[in-house]
Amino acid sequence: MTKNVRVRFAPSPTGPLHIGGVRTALFNYLFAKKHNGVFVLRIEDTDQNRYVEGAEKYIKDALDWCTIPFDEGPDKDGGFGPYRQSERKHLYKQYADQLIHSGHAYYAFDTTTDLEKHRKEYEASGKTFIYNWHNREKLSNSLSLSSKEVNSKINSGEPYVIRFKAPKDETLHFFDEIRGDIQIDTNTLDDKILFKSDGMPTYHLANVVDDHLMEITHVIRGEEWLPSLALHILLYRCLGWDSPKFAHLPLILKPVGKGKLSKRDGDKMGFPVFPLQWKDPKTNEISSGYREDGYLPEAVINMLAFLGWNPGTKQELFLLEELIKEFDLKRVNKAGAKFDPEKTKWFQQQHLQRTDSSFLAKQFTAILSEKNISTQADIETIIDVIKERAIFIGDLWDLSHFFFIAPNEYDPKAVKKAWKEDTPTLMHELIRILNDITIFSKENVSNSVKGWITGKEISFGKIMMPLRIALVGSLQGPDLFLIASVIGKRETIQRIENIIEKL
Repeated sequence: MTKNVRVRFAPSPTGPLHIGGVRTALFNYLFAKKHNGVFVLRIEDTDQNRYVEGAEKYIKDALDWCTIPFDEGPDKDGGFGPYRQSERKHLYKQYADQLIHSGHAYYAFDTTTDLEKHRKEYEASGKTFIYNWHNREKLSNSLSLSSKEVNSKINSGEPYVIRFKAPKDETLHFFDEIRGDIQIDTNTLDDKILFKSDGMPTYHLANVVDDHLMEITHVIRGEEWLPSLALHILLYRCLGWDSPKFAHLPLILKPVGKGKLSKRDGDKMGFPVFPLQWKDPKTNEISSGYREDGYLPEAVINMLAFLGWNPGTKQELFLLEELIKEFDLKRVNKAGAKFDPEKTKWFQQQHLQRTDSSFLAKQFTAILSEKNISTQADIETIIDVIKERAIFIGDLWDLSHFFFIAPNEYDPKAVKKAWKEDTPTLMHELIRILNDITIFSKENVSNSVKGWITGKEISFGKIMMPLRIALVGSLQGPDLFLIASVIGKRETIQRIENIIEKL
């Protein structure tokens, strides 16, 4: 096996990619890049009955949006393709046959009806039916039938599966990079089906064969595959191959209570569980996505990295390059990681603050265009002063609309607090002060207005509060003199005249 690190993300195209799957892809990507390795995407589509149109494209688009693109995969051959299991099905039968010839697998002819009958008989006596060492020689398979009977069944076209022959009375010892030493009593294992009657391999055989042929060095996957680890280790052994190293990631848990995070949790609590919006091709049901909800990919990646991993320091904000540098499987937890929607918003807000204002200005300009607003204002300057209170790019409009549109109504509570009997007279005086300012910069407006207020020996609140209501419509907003300088002298005075007339 090659010494270069090669990892794979192997989703099934049965629907949209859950953020748990994105987290698995991310950890594989981080590990590969940390060790100058290769990140492979393999589409595991052996279950054609569950295949969903558009799911594969969704997976690729999601990885691209999350900025964790694959190095090898469908339409990006690295010499180990094809990368769709449905295009590799000619490869698997020979390995199933090899296991039969070596005595590690056998043909089984039991029908679904036969197995259901046995299952009910076991249940009636308070037992659980398991197809393995204790009953396999009493069932309809090549271990209980003569060679002549087996050949006759196969030649006559009778349906069969190929089952793995799990060893008896053995304790398996293996190591997981996250969970440490694991022991399994092989007597508890059932004889899993490796090859189905439809001529397709099951996940177990295809997975092991593909990982071997693609020279995968580390299998980093979800905790739900931990019960299959013993079988996979045995398959490597019986096929005479060195196994890769394994690491099983903890589950992403519901925000409240126990259990795996599901779409239902997101629907109920109002947050996405998919990276991109998904429209079900059968039902036309639309599921929300982090991209469409306004999240930055940097924030989503940062959030997912902390679901099960920590750097061992107090640092929480990481860009992808920093995550690559710090990532270590030894710092991945065994216990499940509880998903926190509010913490996700916190990551979003923090990354929005760190985003270059020129990028946000382009996004915001598109929002203004949708609202048919054209402006000569310095958008980057506006972004700089409002973004610290924004969580999403969409919030920028709510925080800045007064830069572009004069208020046509005023907050009643603010008016009651700030608008007094002498306010109109003071506002008329303020207009004369503003009219005298030649260069209407933030500094000049500030110096002139503050100097006038000080000279009149009145409180700043008597001027600044009604002025803010005039310009903004409420007592909210950033630096008042900045607002005035951005909208300009003419608009500033016009808004003061408007409020005098209305109030």
